[in-house]
Amino acid sequence: MDKNNLQQITFGGGCFWCVESCFNMLKGVESAISGYSGGHKANPTYEEICTGETGHAEVVQITYNPAIISYDQLMDVFFFLHDPTQLNRQGNDIGTQYRSVIFYTDDAEKQRAENAIRESEATGKWSGKYVTELAPFEKFWAAEQYHQGYYHVNPNQPYCSAVVGPKIQKFKKHFGELGMLRDSE
Repeated sequence: MDKNNLQQITFGGGCFWCVESCFNMLKGVESAISGYSGGHKANPTYEEICTGETGHAEVVQITYNPAIISYDQLMDVFFFLHDPTQLNRQGNDIGTQYRSVIFYTDDAEKQRAENAIRESEATGKWSGKYVTELAPFEKFWAAEQYHQGYYHVNPNQPYCSAVVGPKIQKFKKHFGELGMLRDSE
């Protein structure tokens, strides 16, 4: 992979354990790192963001090679992995830290994100109006080490086995059929 042509995108789609695991399975994704963005406190902890008082969202910062996987393909995955019609929640995970959000780095990327939202909404996959927030990227704070690759280390943890595991299996089936998963998956 040509490391000089890598790009990054940061978005939140609920609990980062599932989102990170799925993006790390994709061909062309160099890394997907769980973390926090969009808040007002420097270097927040998981416990702090869970209160909802720091303003951060649980996010995943994805470093990818656009020669292998496109921005539009990443957006398709993003909208597959969460329900963008749920305001400040994903299922039973409730709070602003679980909001649907895309952080953009410039006006061109903002326009691409707006287009991706419109296109996804037009598919009718999710009934209802999308509430995905668009926000300028300011800072990414990597989550604590124990959150990185959490599902792969803790697949039998109750939340992982009940929520994350089934979502990952659905993801693998769909995107595996499209040939987008790494060969090792």
